Amino acid sequence: MMEERIGVTKSVCPICLKTIEAYKVRNDENIYLVKKCSEHGEFRTILWRGEPHYEEWERPKTAAYPLNPFTEVSKGCPYDCGLCYDHRQHTCTALIEITDRCNLNCKFCFANAGGNNDPDIGTIKYYYQRILESSGTCNIQLSGGEPTLREDLGEIIKLGHNMGFEFIQLNTNGLKLKDLDFVKKLKSAGLNSVFLQFDGLDDSIYSTLRGQKILKDKLAAIENLEKIGIGTILVCTVVPGVNDSSLYDIVKFGLDHIPTVRGVHFQPVSYFGRIPTIPKDRDRITLPELMDKLSKQSEGIIKVTDFKPPGCENALCSFHANYVGMEGKLIHLGGDHNECICNIEKGEEGSRKTKAFVERNWSLGQDKLKEGKYSSFTQLLHIIKNNYFSISAMAFQDAWNLDIERLMDCCIHVVSKKGNLIPFCAYNLTSQHGKNLYREMRHFK
Repeated sequence: MMEERIGVTKSVCPICLKTIEAYKVRNDENIYLVKKCSEHGEFRTILWRGEPHYEEWERPKTAAYPLNPFTEVSKGCPYDCGLCYDHRQHTCTALIEITDRCNLNCKFCFANAGGNNDPDIGTIKYYYQRILESSGTCNIQLSGGEPTLREDLGEIIKLGHNMGFEFIQLNTNGLKLKDLDFVKKLKSAGLNSVFLQFDGLDDSIYSTLRGQKILKDKLAAIENLEKIGIGTILVCTVVPGVNDSSLYDIVKFGLDHIPTVRGVHFQPVSYFGRIPTIPKDRDRITLPELMDKLSKQSEGIIKVTDFKPPGCENALCSFHANYVGMEGKLIHLGGDHNECICNIEKGEEGSRKTKAFVERNWSLGQDKLKEGKYSSFTQLLHIIKNNYFSISAMAFQDAWNLDIERLMDCCIHVVSKKGNLIPFCAYNLTSQHGKNLYREMRHFK
């Protein structure tokens, strides 16, 4: 089959990070990003392999420009982030890095963590305030480094709630959560949810990706989260040849731990921050391949048609499916992606729905039916709410596969040390030789 050009966008050179023109091309059923730097030559990276077909995976929506942009448009995307006036989506989740220290040395690490610096509480208050000024209240994710290394983590959580943020989630490897008293303190501080690094159920996976056999620590953390009642999302970095053959095992494990585990979130490996080698196409797994593996590994319990494109970020960034988990089984909620999405959704509405969805379904509700008689419908709603289970994925971009059209639709923003809001993939963008576009070793007050 002849190679067919199907789209034009912009990207960056993986070596010098200069903005360059890029083309999306079809070769058989595969979609590639092809670009050429005048100094460093041509680069070709896989974007999409398999079904659903690339052109079918879309959800039309209008732009939702930042309420209060902090930076002017000057050099063009991705060099004016802050957010700038041209960015096309509100902040759905704001990520605050509260330390660059870590208690692991993972082979893959967005942050390339391992420093010794923490922002003081006044600086963190400034970060919260900048988010409010830029986008108003949104969902907050406290990250790092490893945020549980902060002795004042509870104070940081309380501060966020006091400033008006209703949903605060902890992004953690979970090693410190095996301390039950520590988990109690987080609950008392108002922590709503835990985004728990969870790459599989075999210690060989953790030895390869995280450098240590830490499965027992993960299991102890989940046991404590169950005891204390904090909703948890299992977050799996999917690396071909390492753990892509055991994805449904993670889903089944999550189902066994409903209602504490609210779902599984898969992140196909991206090559920025700390990476072991320069990636080749065989080192990548695309969203349709991930859907296909989940379907095949579950023997059709999970169907590819269960998954839908997002209504907030760019459709090519993610997928999601919603279920009720009962007695280890999945009951799919809603239609499938083959149904016509006829109406163009407003970007503001997509952002609002996504924030509300995460706040409602990624935390653990405390309501219980009291003794008495209830209608079957009331009981059904209660079961659905408490046994809700999501399966989702987010394909972050790196210097090889960056599509600036997608980047302009990003709704996950990192607060820089200057207090600007930077789209996640731009903030973590790393050249082949480790040069960062925005991230730098932080030297806090």
